[in-house]
Amino acid sequence: MRRFGLLGYPLTHSFSQKYFTEKFAKLGLNDCVYENYSLKDISELQDVLEARTDLRGLNVTIPYKKQVLEFLTDANEVVAKIGACNCINIKDGKRTGYNTDVVGFEQSLRTFLKPHHKKALVLGTGGASAAVAYVLEKLGIAFQYVSRTASDISVSYNEVDEAMIASHQLIINTTPVGMYPNIDQCPDIPYQYLSSQHHLYDLIYNPAETKFLEKGRLQGATTQNGQEMLVLQAEESWRIWNS
Repeated sequence: MRRFGLLGYPLTHSFSQKYFTEKFAKLGLNDCVYENYSLKDISELQDVLEARTDLRGLNVTIPYKKQVLEFLTDANEVVAKIGACNCINIKDGKRTGYNTDVVGFEQSLRTFLKPHHKKALVLGTGGASAAVAYVLEKLGIAFQYVSRTASDISVSYNEVDEAMIASHQLIINTTPVGMYPNIDQCPDIPYQYLSSQHHLYDLIYNPAETKFLEKGRLQGATTQNGQEMLVLQAEESWRIWNS
């Protein structure tokens, strides 16, 4: 049996398990299975690795994209640079880390970019934001992190004013705020200053339109959720596991 799975907590709604289970069925792969590993602490991963000796690959989601690094025996250059991993290939006892969020985010964002999207606000400073920042840097888009508290790398939400919204016409939510079941929540930014020049990208896919995206749409902004990114990163994971 070739065993794959998703590591995170909590895993109330798993896109990956449904996606790969259906993919295995379509391809007639009766020797493949995909499981959820909802672990309250990253230390529990060691027990999973010892119990599942046929484990060949893992996807990693909130909150373990950074914490999982200690379990890797090797990592590709993207993971080494950004310090976040969301895909692990397990072969001959070695666990190699990759970041397929980078691939999914870049490919899905490119079709929406306009020449005036020169500066971005990245909401959140977790593992997903690291992948987003990597892509923005690669595309030559300047960005500003926004977090609950200001730091050396971020401004706080209450510092985001009309001028900052006007000058940053690409806004990306990398936090879980607004994700099911908390669908009435949204990042605390002044949405009234958004315009048709803005593009809002939410890495959340459930619900399809978060409150963050809805508020942007009502101001005339273009919007995009995380569904396409998820599919793209899943396919990249499958390519890595079979390479």
